[in-house]
Amino acid sequence: MDQRSARIAPLGGESLPHGEITGAVIGAFYEVYNILRPGYLEAVYARALELELTWRNIAHVREAHLDVHYKGHVVGVYRPDFLVAGRVVVELKATQAIGDADKRQLLNYLRGTELEVGLLLHFGPEAKFHRIIRSTSAKPQLRADRTD
Repeated sequence: MDQRSARIAPLGGESLPHGEITGAVIGAFYEVYNILRPGYLEAVYARALELELTWRNIAHVREAHLDVHYKGHVVGVYRPDFLVAGRVVVELKATQAIGDADKRQLLNYLRGTELEVGLLLHFGPEAKFHRIIRSTSAKPQLRADRTD
């Protein structure tokens, strides 16, 4: 991800958009990671996270259809792993490392749907997450929050 268009969020103080929702999802993510550990396919983590979100009463839709609009017309459909509380896009990865393409995928979900907050949850050798916040100002600015 281009560092000119993103910045790392501070660890405290500043209020994060949808912080309560993302905090709950991140808690569920770590619960799944700590029990399953690395090595499974993404589908296994997705099903486990779906169960954990359900048990925690966190509203979510698995593989929601998010329309991309252009001048009032639907020109594409995105299907992220989860849409949480109708406001936070969650994408999972079960790879050795997260690359720029993975972050761009989540950013495209946000841009294409006009949602503001996304989480990229990495079930890799170490549990990591990236929070991406799309600015709704006229000049796009993003804030990426990550654990590494």
